[in-house]
This record gives sequence, C-alpha cells and structure tokens, in this order.
Amino acid sequence: MENHYAVKLLSKPRRSLQDRKKVYAILFILPAFLFIFSFMLYPIIYTLYMSFHEFNFVYDDSAAFIGLDNFVKAFSDTNFVVAMKNTFTYGIIYFVFIMILSLSFALILFHTKRFSGLFKTVIFIPIVVPVSLSALVFMWILQPNYGLLNHFLGDILGLTQLTYPWLNHGTTAMAAIIVVSLWATIGFETILFLGGLQSISSEVLEAAEMDGANGWKKIAFIILPNLRETYIITGIWAIIHALKVFVEPMVMTNGGPGNSTLVMYQEIYYTAFVNFDMGYAAAMAYILGIFTLVLSITNFYINRTKDE
Repeated sequence: MENHYAVKLLSKPRRSLQDRKKVYAILFILPAFLFIFSFMLYPIIYTLYMSFHEFNFVYDDSAAFIGLDNFVKAFSDTNFVVAMKNTFTYGIIYFVFIMILSLSFALILFHTKRFSGLFKTVIFIPIVVPVSLSALVFMWILQPNYGLLNHFLGDILGLTQLTYPWLNHGTTAMAAIIVVSLWATIGFETILFLGGLQSISSEVLEAAEMDGANGWKKIAFIILPNLRETYIITGIWAIIHALKVFVEPMVMTNGGPGNSTLVMYQEIYYTAFVNFDMGYAAAMAYILGIFTLVLSITNFYINRTKDE
C-alpha cells in the first residue's frame, strides 16, 4: 500500500510536466494558427459561402441565397468568357516561354564560368523591381507618340514603317504584357532551375562524360531527365502566376483595347470593387481557383508519371 502511494506521488509531477509541455506547445502554435485561420482559412470559407449568395455590400442589408446561379451566370457572361479566353491565351504562351527561356538561361549559367557573376546579375535584377514599376516603364517605352521604341525605330534608325501603336491593338498589346511578365519573372524561374541543376550529382555528370555523353547528349539524356522534380515546382509556380496575372494588364492597358487584354483577375476585381457584386465575384474567384488547382495537379501528375 505504501509502495503504491509512493509510485503515485512520483508519477504525479511527471504528468503535470507533460501537461505543461502540451500547454506550451499549444501556446506556441496558437499565433500561427490564428494568423492562418484569419487570413487564409476564414476568407476561403467565407468566399465559398458568398459564392452561393447575391450580395451588393453597398445597397443590400444581407446576402440572399441563390444556389449555383452565380456559377451558371459566369459561363454565360460575355465579359467573363472573354477574360477566361484571354487568361488561357496569355497563360499558355507565358508558360511555354518561361519554362524554355528560364531553363536555357539556367543551363548557360550552369556551364559558363567566365562572366557568370555578370550574367546572373543581369538576369536576376528584374526580381527586385516591383512588377507595377516594370509595367509602367514598358508602357512608356511602347507609347506610340513619345515611346522609346518608336523613337529608336523611326527617328534614329529611320525605319518609320516599323513604328507601331503597340498598346492600341489587341494582339501586340497582349504580346507586350507577356514580354513584361517574362522579363519580371524569368530571374526567379532561372533560380529554381539553377538550383535543380546544382543538385545533380557531379559523379553522375562525370560518369556520363567518361561514357562519351558530351554537349547536347549530356543535356538531353542526363541533365533534363534529372530535373523532373524541378519541373513540378517551376511548372506549378508558372501556372499560378499565369492564371493570377493582374498588375501588367491593369497598368499597361486596363484590359483594352476593348476587352482584348481583360483577364479573369481583372474581371473579378471590377465585379467586386466597382460593381460591388461580392457574391458573383466570389463565384468567379472560385472558378479561377479550381482552374489553378486542376492545372497544378495535372502538371504534378504528368511529371510524377514520367519519373515513375
């Protein structure tokens, strides 16, 4: 009986110490949980709730439940359909060029020893420049009357036939937006690919060279297959950036001329904060999120399948 009482006394402080550790752990986790819940989980849940309601926060006192009407309306809305087409057109072209160019620059930097520091600086500088500032600078460059590009082509080179109102036509305006996006983000993608290249074992590369795999053979049969994990990361990042493009068309063209450069993020913004239709904007935001999720999972599945 006395031994049982002694064991009970000895085990009690141990349990209390474990309880205190649990409390401390919860206290340490709580700030991060509150931040994630307040700025991530709650907005996602509330946006989903709003997507099934009609609510103009200027005129309506409360939200009215309308079911899936907002989602049905989106796919019959001319502006949203045009914005969706423009977004996917931009996204496909941007995705192809960002993957090819950033991988090419990474390979050049990986194999270039001379002036590599200068090349890295030139490629990485756009990362520290705000995208809005980059878009503003390119907008000035491409202006038809006082733009630097037309001035260089017409006044300096005398090639007046090549001068063009670049931002006043849909095709060239979209091309200009893609160029600005590539310029602003190619440094980050190059960093990701360069990290993937540097993670390849030097023993593998040396063994390939001893077996006669040099130049393009080494790149095609050794380097590129060993970058499959990097393709997943860079591909998902490129897809997310492509679908959430907003700053470049907003600053450079404001969705024009007409609706030729209107993208989904812009249409959501106009619907929510110009027309104050929060329910409809929430539904469009969820459609955009679903597209992003599906394409990201597809990119992940394709590269994982190749790896297997």
